[in-house]
Amino acid sequence: MIQLQNIHLAFGGEPILDGLSWAITSGQRIGLIGANGAGKSTLLKLIAGQLTPDAGTVHMSGTTSVGYLAQDVQEMDPDRSVVDEALTAFADVLALQAEEDRLTAALAAEDDHTTERYEQLLHDLDRVHTRLTAREAHRIRPRTEAVLTGLGFEPDDLDRPVGTFSGGWRMRVALAKILLTEPDYLLLDEPTNHLDIESIAWFEKYLKGYNGTVVLVSHDRYFLDRMVTHIAELVYGQINEYAGNYSFYLEEREKRRELQRAAHENQQKEIAEIERFIERFRYKASKAKQVQSRIKYLEKMDRIPPPPSEEAEITIRFPEPRRSGRIVLELSRFSKTYVTDEGAVEVFDDAGPLTIERGAKVALIGKNGAGKSTLARILRGTEPFDGTRELGYHVELTYFAQHQAEELTPGHTVLESLREKARGQSETELRTLLGAFLFEGDDVFKPVSVLSGGEKSRLALARTLLRPANFLILDEPTNHLDMQSIGVLIEALQQYGGSFVVVSHDRHFLDEVANGVWHVGDGRVDTFDGTYSEYEWHRDHGTAARLAEHRSAETPAPDGADEPDARPQESTSSSGPKTKAQKRREAEERRRRYEALQNGTLDDFSLLNAYQLRQKVEETEAAILEKEEEQAALEAALADPALYDDADEAQATTQQYEAIQQDLAALYETWETLAEHLAAQES
Repeated sequence: MIQLQNIHLAFGGEPILDGLSWAITSGQRIGLIGANGAGKSTLLKLIAGQLTPDAGTVHMSGTTSVGYLAQDVQEMDPDRSVVDEALTAFADVLALQAEEDRLTAALAAEDDHTTERYEQLLHDLDRVHTRLTAREAHRIRPRTEAVLTGLGFEPDDLDRPVGTFSGGWRMRVALAKILLTEPDYLLLDEPTNHLDIESIAWFEKYLKGYNGTVVLVSHDRYFLDRMVTHIAELVYGQINEYAGNYSFYLEEREKRRELQRAAHENQQKEIAEIERFIERFRYKASKAKQVQSRIKYLEKMDRIPPPPSEEAEITIRFPEPRRSGRIVLELSRFSKTYVTDEGAVEVFDDAGPLTIERGAKVALIGKNGAGKSTLARILRGTEPFDGTRELGYHVELTYFAQHQAEELTPGHTVLESLREKARGQSETELRTLLGAFLFEGDDVFKPVSVLSGGEKSRLALARTLLRPANFLILDEPTNHLDMQSIGVLIEALQQYGGSFVVVSHDRHFLDEVANGVWHVGDGRVDTFDGTYSEYEWHRDHGTAARLAEHRSAETPAPDGADEPDARPQESTSSSGPKTKAQKRREAEERRRRYEALQNGTLDDFSLLNAYQLRQKVEETEAAILEKEEEQAALEAALADPALYDDADEAQATTQQYEAIQQDLAALYETWETLAEHLAAQES
């Protein structure tokens, strides 16, 4: 347990922590939350021993280990490879391996094997071997590579120098090092800021199996809801604890604040009545004793503070854009290759075609480096590529990306910079918008030149909200925003009457605003109609990839002719009125599907009767049971450390396990399809 007792800490005379006491119990998963500037990062640094409180104590046992991931990029040797930098997490093992090499070399140099020195060297080498075995030294490199690839590094990246990577990727190396040390207490400050969605999903699975205690600061509501069992709210320099995830906290906080508000108001009424009595009888000798009694009572009274002020109800709306044509943008099949010093890098290979229709709100997701930002620039029309791009009728496009913060005029104030993009909004409206993005009071008069990188990004996003465009392309708009500001942006996008494509790793944000998902990876773009949660469900059940493989029956082949395909088709275009040509293509597709069924080339269940469907369900359930038993046996084998003594056997077992998982995913999908058809028949 880590115990903080009566902690006081102030910066520049401003109290940050004011008599804070907090016990962090072993095994907890804690989300540390609070307003910007409340002191969350400061509190983590204090627990990690990087800061000393002005008063109070931090107690933990001498054997307790603490790992701390800060928001800032940490110093690393730029010439060291990624994997070697991550391996420094095992400094003790590396030292033992160096000692092993030294002793082995010394033994080889000894000609006389009967000397006392030779015996001592053998003894020392045996001792080192014992310690290396106890630390499972043979597993540190595979473990390190597994964590790095889980965090998004490609196998070819592991031997590249750290200095060739951006700050975000170096943060991933720092996170890998902390995870590999497996401390008793893991303190993480915004750990998902530099991770893509796939890496966050891997990170969540890792943390769920982590045996230590986790305290994390995050503005990712989805991440908090899935990962934490307790919320610690830092407000007024004190910690308020809630036993639940973030959604539970929001509900419970309102109940507590209502109780606190009622208690505060009742106490204020009591105080007012006592003060009126004192004022009325202060100079009456007959009441002097009662007056003094009440004065002492007030002096000893524990005052109930008012609940924290409610977050301002800020509503921001995009200017109403004019109506565009039904087709907003079309991309033909396209390819994109970059030429670098190391050779050609293929980003897209005959991807698409892609169509954005009026009202489409697309979440653009994929691994970092897969080509999301490249595709965003292609859609914008600023990135050359092999293919054609056609913008629709009356389409007015606005683009937001992080680099736009660099285009701000340094000599302008925040308010002046926003006013540059205003379209008739009053100063009150402009200042309200700035307040939504954390520029309050005199902050609006700060020169742009003194703003931090995050503040510039928020100002650039606020400027985007003022433009009356009917097609938006937003590249990571939630970076550097707190939960309240993200909520403001969500509401604005929900009410927005145009179309947009948004790149983001904030899954709660995407789930709230998007009605379609485009996944970028392996040189292609897979499209899915539905919310992010629906996409994630299909992905987890093995059906998202299959849905993406089916080209829409409404999309013509590149040459304009119908492309024959005997597979069932899944529409991936946005909703809208169907043309006669689309209806004709759908009728032709139904005819082809029926002929394929008759020929036995298409496994579809829509033409089976209820009895046949029930038979198929029973056969599928039996197959699932058999595969699940095989899966359980393989999981037991993979959990046995002895398996990894034979690399070939371990690899073969892993491949068998992956094959079983694929078989099960297909069987689950088949069972779900059969169940749907059977339910329809029986109803």
